[in-house]
Amino acid sequence: MLTTATVESALRFALDEDAPWGDITGDTFVPASASAKAVLRAREAGVFAGGEVFARAFSLVDAGVEVDVSVADGAVFSPGDTLARVSGPARAVLRAERIALNFCQRMSGIATQTRAFVEAATSNSAGHSVRIVDTRKTTPGLRAFEKHAVRCGGGHNHRFGLSDAVMVKDNHLAVLAGEGAEVAEAIRAARARLPHTTTIEVEVDRLEQIAPVLDCGADIIMLDNFSLADLRAGVELIAGRAVVEASGNVTLDTVADIAATGVDVISSGALTHSMRAIDLGLDLDLSDSIDRGFEADAVPNIGAGSNIGVGSTTGAGSNTGVGSNIGAGSN
Repeated sequence: MLTTATVESALRFALDEDAPWGDITGDTFVPASASAKAVLRAREAGVFAGGEVFARAFSLVDAGVEVDVSVADGAVFSPGDTLARVSGPARAVLRAERIALNFCQRMSGIATQTRAFVEAATSNSAGHSVRIVDTRKTTPGLRAFEKHAVRCGGGHNHRFGLSDAVMVKDNHLAVLAGEGAEVAEAIRAARARLPHTTTIEVEVDRLEQIAPVLDCGADIIMLDNFSLADLRAGVELIAGRAVVEASGNVTLDTVADIAATGVDVISSGALTHSMRAIDLGLDLDLSDSIDRGFEADAVPNIGAGSNIGVGSTTGAGSNTGVGSNIGAGSN
């Protein structure tokens, strides 16, 4: 769950990481009185995610920064679309922009990737309802953000962490085997101890493992790295007595064929660990400064309390220029 506390904690960490002793460029070069306006624009098509996070990054730096996010999380956008507008003290805008972009670009990349998986799966599910879900293969510290982005893309969340549900994987089974314990008996014992609201999922990698797992009352059976033929056979064996999850080798190239086997859930770590950040740019617009009468050949005083505008030179031959860009390619 992406809570306000989670958002602020992660943003504060990122802002402190980026400027542990302040922004020495902004603090020495940009006058404290300067203001700035900026527009967040899409440079490619995608699915938006992280609007609240984007806005909060600026307000944590300076409450005087105003951010108007014009699209909702989950909305589809095209190249050139305006996604948000930012205005306020220039130092604050410049300090927060990279952190705001980092979160928004990454989250939108995950949402876009997820939407592609969902569309591919549903196009070949032959009317059968199938869910695309994420995994715990997330960036440390950013799980809530990345799982939120998956939902924005039309996907669903698997368990959030180890505390949510019982999920018996191959390494758990290996430990049990090493102790000489029976898997079925261990599952029955776990069921007897757990609250009735807790589900039990068991991973299997062979068809012959399905029957004993079903008999001991597993709620979900994960068919891991099964061939398409074995996935179909597994679905027939389970016959609705448990939720069937397919996992392993799930890519955009394979997900449609996996969906056609009749499984209920398809989980893929690729939603979060192999995504590409979406190209978004925060374009600075200081055109209002021209109206205040700055001359193109003037060299402004950039000391305390001075102002700087578009078209003013900040050194021999340099120019801050209207529409200067502080987007994806800036550092």
